[in-house]
Parts: sequence; structure tokens; C-alpha cells
Amino acid sequence: MSATLSPAATRARGSRRAGFALVAGMATLMWFSEVFDQVSGLQLDQYGIEPREPEGLVGIVASPFLHGGLGHVAANTVPFLMLGFLIALGGALRVLLVTLIVALIGGVGVWLLAPASSLTVGASGIVFGYAGYLLSRGFFSRRLRDFALAAVIALVWGGALLGGLLPQEGISWQGHLFGGIGGLVAGWALGDVAGRRARRS
Repeated sequence: MSATLSPAATRARGSRRAGFALVAGMATLMWFSEVFDQVSGLQLDQYGIEPREPEGLVGIVASPFLHGGLGHVAANTVPFLMLGFLIALGGALRVLLVTLIVALIGGVGVWLLAPASSLTVGASGIVFGYAGYLLSRGFFSRRLRDFALAAVIALVWGGALLGGLLPQEGISWQGHLFGGIGGLVAGWALGDVAGRRARRS
């Protein structure tokens, strides 16, 4: 005997599936870009964020999909997928909005404050933003399940997240910091909406 889903439940399930596909699609684009870069020799990394240079602004959009080697993209893929799929439980629109907010705030922060001679590529800023969003969502949404998820993320990734904010050679701590700030902003902006909906219901 099978139960019939309500129209709202059907829409929610479809949105979650679209969210999972969006996250997987972005990860696939990261790998495709890196493999194509290495095979073609076109040096796509030049389209990363070049601080305070007008042409470097394109990197705000491009840099999350560009990496400094297969090891770099591999290191970012696992946390990107894990955290992205958790966000995708809220639907495709949630994934899109969080990603846009994080990419914009993180990218602008790097463009303004990173060293003049640097070139920033990689999805780690998005990863930090996703983590920041999930950590802050429980506080802003006031939902128990979001609090519990934030606690698990803090226990599992807390040390790595804090370590990524320390200045290190070859690491864009600015990207991590401002990506995380972007995630907090997304948690505030989108979590408040979720909280109001929960209170109305």
C-alpha cells in the first residue's frame, strides 16, 4: 500500500532533488575546468581574483571553479559536496541563494584585501561559506534540528575551519574569512525567513 504525497510534499521533494543536482553540477564543473585546464594548457587560473585590478573582478564568478591542480580540487570536493548536500535539503533556491551571497561577499573581500601580487582560485571560500551558513542557521532560524546540525559541524570541522583562518603560505585566509562571513550573512538573511515561517505555522 503506497501513500500519496501532497502537492506541497511533492514540490519539496522535487526542489531537494534539483538542489542535489545543482551542487553535483557545480562540483562537476570544478573538475571539468581543472582537467580541461591541464589538457589544453590555456592557463585558466589567470581568471582568478586579482586584487584591486578591474579585470580581476571576473574572478569573483570564475575563481570557485578554478583550482591549482587536481589535488587542490580533490581536497575541496568532499567538503563542498557534503556541506552543499546538507544545504540542498532546503531546496535548489536555497543552494543558489547561499552560493551567490557567499561568492559575492567572499570574492569582494579577497579583491579588496588580498596581497596585490596574489591570484586567488579555488572553492574553499565557498566551503567556508557553506559551513558558516549551516553553523549560523540554527541561531537565526530558531529550529532545534538546525541547532543540532550546527553542533555536529562544529565538532567535526571546527578545528579545520579555525585553522583555515590563520595566515599560511599559499592559502587565501582572506577567502576563507570572507567566505565564512558571507555564510553568516546568508544564515541571517535566509534563516530569519525560515524562522518567521515556522512561527506563522
